[in-house]
Amino acid sequence: MTVEMWTYIMVGVSFAIYMYIGYANTVRDTKGFYVAGQDVPAWANGMATGADWMSAATFISMAGLISTMGHDGAVYLMGWTGGYVLLALLLAPYLRKFGKFTVPDFVGDRYYSSTARAIAAIAAVIISFTYVAGQMRGVGIVFSRFLGMSIDQGVIVGTLIVAFFSIIGGMKGITWTQAAQYIVLLLAYLVPSIAIAFQLTGNPIPQLALTAGDIIPKLNQIQQDFGFSAYTNPFQGGRTMIDVLAITCALMVGTAGLPHVIVRFYTVPNVRDARLSAGYALVCIALVYTTAPALAAFARYNMLDTMNKATFTGETRELPNKQLIQTLKDGNGNTIDWATKWQVPGLMAVADRNGDGKVTMSSGPSPFVLKAGKPDFSQPINTAVTDKDGKKTENEVYLDNDIIVLSTPEVANLPAWVVGLMAAGGLAAALSTASGLLLVISSSFAHDIYFRLINPKADEANRLLVGRVTIAVACVVAGYFGINPPAFVAQVVAFAFGLAASSFFPVIILGIFDKRMNDKGAIAGMLTGLIFTIIMIGGMRSVPLLGTATPMIPPFFGINAEGIGTVGMILNFIVSFAVSRSTPPPPKEIQDLIENLRLPTGAGQASAH
Repeated sequence: MTVEMWTYIMVGVSFAIYMYIGYANTVRDTKGFYVAGQDVPAWANGMATGADWMSAATFISMAGLISTMGHDGAVYLMGWTGGYVLLALLLAPYLRKFGKFTVPDFVGDRYYSSTARAIAAIAAVIISFTYVAGQMRGVGIVFSRFLGMSIDQGVIVGTLIVAFFSIIGGMKGITWTQAAQYIVLLLAYLVPSIAIAFQLTGNPIPQLALTAGDIIPKLNQIQQDFGFSAYTNPFQGGRTMIDVLAITCALMVGTAGLPHVIVRFYTVPNVRDARLSAGYALVCIALVYTTAPALAAFARYNMLDTMNKATFTGETRELPNKQLIQTLKDGNGNTIDWATKWQVPGLMAVADRNGDGKVTMSSGPSPFVLKAGKPDFSQPINTAVTDKDGKKTENEVYLDNDIIVLSTPEVANLPAWVVGLMAAGGLAAALSTASGLLLVISSSFAHDIYFRLINPKADEANRLLVGRVTIAVACVVAGYFGINPPAFVAQVVAFAFGLAASSFFPVIILGIFDKRMNDKGAIAGMLTGLIFTIIMIGGMRSVPLLGTATPMIPPFFGINAEGIGTVGMILNFIVSFAVSRSTPPPPKEIQDLIENLRLPTGAGQASAH
């Protein structure tokens, strides 16, 4: 069967399973809708957490970033992995013992303040919408590349699917769907990695194949032959050391403040299961995260080797939008179908700039005029592009980071069913995280704002209806941001982590371990961190909605937008501590509550009046 047929089968079967699970877990009360009835087994919650955690950024972009940026890209791997350990050890058990539905619930009751609750709910919505933009962008990419849709059409289809099982099943439906999605994305990530490891090195274990097969020395040599620097050069993307540290820190502490991951620990029966599910999740995450660097190296090697052996056929293919795509042949004279297919949305582009009939993929600027960061095929290519030293570069290939992993099975000539499995895995990763984020948006408005602040007398049916309507509205907004993303997938996600780091992490960690922390300190700290980080991220990036084509704010002492959340977090800590120490302490019952919360015993929960 063809790649397209296998893709339809893999994606169709997996979607049918997700929709059946969502339908089978229809909920009729708010406890089931928001925290899955708090009866999810630890092992299932661990798998669901793994799926929630491994978003489109992990599946689609992380290995691509490591592949193209070397050690610079590894900051995402280090930050996300270390952040989960931080979350599992310092936050998850205590938040479960506190016994509420959401992070704003914790903030509102711990700081005995409706204002603090409202700010936390608004922060959760901002973080979740920023994060979900990356997920829906990933959905669109997968649908576009594997099912022949445009990216916009793919986003719409993905939005409808995730809306179905999120609206009818709430957290219960999402949890069991995510457990199934974890299995799909794990197989989709490991099967190609194992196959390519064996293909290139004879060792089927990707983590060992890097050293056993000497693939890194080979990759270094082929890179230098083609004009790149050595793959192992640290920080080869040009980041300063302070920027690397800031990004890693923002990703770590942002992880510990992500509301859609924290809420997973409210779904288990007790504190013991919260700790167990954290352990299961860590194993689930490690299976993928330890494979990512190997897959990155394999993908880089295959892509360089294939493209530099390719030749132009002299033919062009005119697309409906008048774009002209040049077709290629491999070293054996066979047409490279995948190269033509991946050029269509501008994720990859090739051009015979020097007229020698051969493709050269090397360092140096793209030969294409870029529009919104993508090649503009309506413009003639630049035949005299120079590098930063003013020397003419021979690069004839443009690559988007988001292509690397998804194209790997085709580049490596793996069987068609593996390509279909990769498509299903990419969709599973994006949809699993998107569903968790949409529920956070729903709970932040319907539970934390509508029920707790606007209409405390609302009955169960009314609260459930508001929650479902909120998810439907959130899906429309998420779809818009998927069609109009502010950056590539992993960058968008990095911004969300920065916002979580600057708003939630300080207020949660101080709320657990500093009983002197009061409402005024929490409010001042959250506002300071969140406002600072939003302004800086917006100013450091071009913002299409505001009509800005170039950044308005330069790097902050060498720290760029992806790492600015670290500065926001530090400001949050300083302001929170200073304000809380200069104002009256919390009531005695709140201080007693925090003392009880930190006790190592108890499958029960703390009680916040």
